[in-house]
Amino acid sequence: MNEQTSPVVTHVPDSSRYEAHLDGRLAGFAEYQLATDLIVFTHTEVDSEFEGRGVGGALARFALDDVRATGERAVMPLCPFIKAWIERHPDYADLVYGAGS
Repeated sequence: MNEQTSPVVTHVPDSSRYEAHLDGRLAGFAEYQLATDLIVFTHTEVDSEFEGRGVGGALARFALDDVRATGERAVMPLCPFIKAWIERHPDYADLVYGAGS
């Protein structure tokens, strides 16, 4: 029996962030700012109650998959969490601004 539910991640463009919910409650978010050719990830936060349940990773993967799917912007990971997550998942490194130069 699986006691751990998976985070449900959604894009909330009006708030310039991606949100993760667990058990119907906000568990974490990844904030960003948009520039002409960039999406700048500025801050990621997971509520301490939900730490260790895959919330941060789910946020990073969903957000970066969304950026890849739209294909409009490169990623500038100012947020230390997003930056470290990309470093641990090199298949996302091509999204980072300057990676192709």
